[in-house]
Amino acid sequence: MDPQVGNFARGDVLIEGKRIVAVGANLHAPGAAIINAAGMIVMPGFIDTHHHQYQTALRSFLSDGLLFNDGLPHGEKNYLDYIHFKITPVFRPEDAYLAELVSSLSQLDAGVTTVVDTSQVGHTPAHTDAVIRGLQEAGRRAVFVYSPGVGPGNIFPNDLQRLQSRYFSSSDQLLTLAMGGEVFDPAFRTYWAIGRQNGLPIVTHLVGSIGQATLVEELASEGLLGPDLVFIHASRISEGSWQAIAESGASVSIAAPIEMAMRHGMPPLQSALDHGIQPALSTDVECTMTADFFTQMRTAFTLQRALINERALNGETNLPELLTCRDVIRFATVEGARVAGLSHKVGSLTPGKEADILMLRADALNVAPLNNVPGAVVTLMDRSNVDTVIVGGRIRKWRGALVDVNWTRLRTALEASRDYLLQAAGVQRELF
Repeated sequence: MDPQVGNFARGDVLIEGKRIVAVGANLHAPGAAIINAAGMIVMPGFIDTHHHQYQTALRSFLSDGLLFNDGLPHGEKNYLDYIHFKITPVFRPEDAYLAELVSSLSQLDAGVTTVVDTSQVGHTPAHTDAVIRGLQEAGRRAVFVYSPGVGPGNIFPNDLQRLQSRYFSSSDQLLTLAMGGEVFDPAFRTYWAIGRQNGLPIVTHLVGSIGQATLVEELASEGLLGPDLVFIHASRISEGSWQAIAESGASVSIAAPIEMAMRHGMPPLQSALDHGIQPALSTDVECTMTADFFTQMRTAFTLQRALINERALNGETNLPELLTCRDVIRFATVEGARVAGLSHKVGSLTPGKEADILMLRADALNVAPLNNVPGAVVTLMDRSNVDTVIVGGRIRKWRGALVDVNWTRLRTALEASRDYLLQAAGVQRELF
């Protein structure tokens, strides 16, 4: 994914410590350990730019639900009522920790080496510490978005200095910090100012159908936009908002499967591209949809092409270009790194960057024979093809299995956490 390095039908990647030293054909490194990647595709790890990881114990709970009850048909079962208002308030620190750890490991298993974790469960400093501990123990790269919780123990944003000094004092680590500040919160301008005073990127959701269609225009008039902002979803927003985002250099993260399923509005892939904005991809919530990136890439690929192809069939001319498989891989890697503020570290197999690397089995039953590398990754593969995962030069998945993970123990604990959360919230599990 680095045009200066190029692609190789047969090549080598030399890693020293946590960094990529060289990429090329027939490299020589006397004394180096050799990993045989014959029959595999070697590429950068995927980067998830928006994931509420604390909800892992609620997987599939809201598969048929919408974002909120908007008064239109089918809105009775929705995310705001069930997840946000009923279940999230009863989370204990141990529930948050376990969910973070399991979600991180699950995404590592699927080749997602970096996450921007938007876990809005900071009910107390102990909850925030638990979230960070789960991220750390997984051994994966993460951007922790410091966000408020609910209840009397919520001291957001007053815990920022403690968190920075305790967990984020070094820039040379897997875990980095960003500032939350949702635009539906009346105090978001204050939170953004605090984040900027501390040199932090700012991450916020933006959904036009809940009264935010022209909000970005207002923010632009106040001088509050900038390249340090990440807008999640950006669905159903005004043309003026798109122009303001593009002019300010702000970024956009699109969670296409969730946006289509939960009535956020049509994923704005084409709107972003039409305004010169290269989007990143994200998974959002596992209570509704899987968090693997093959699903994200395939959905973005087929959705954009379906919309443009329909316009072509209707007789339109001067159409936008169809997305290619290489385009969506770029969204999942290079653009993901940019949106996460980590382009200087990861996103491509570039000498000098840190070694976040995937080895994907192209000789597997669902892929072979290999005829086109980007096409195989986007249109054919799934997590079963993820053979080996390296993060910062350290092997986290090896020959199809996560390293040093007791899944039986974690699953049992996660099921117990799920049982507690539903009981405490007074919510029934609908198994069928």
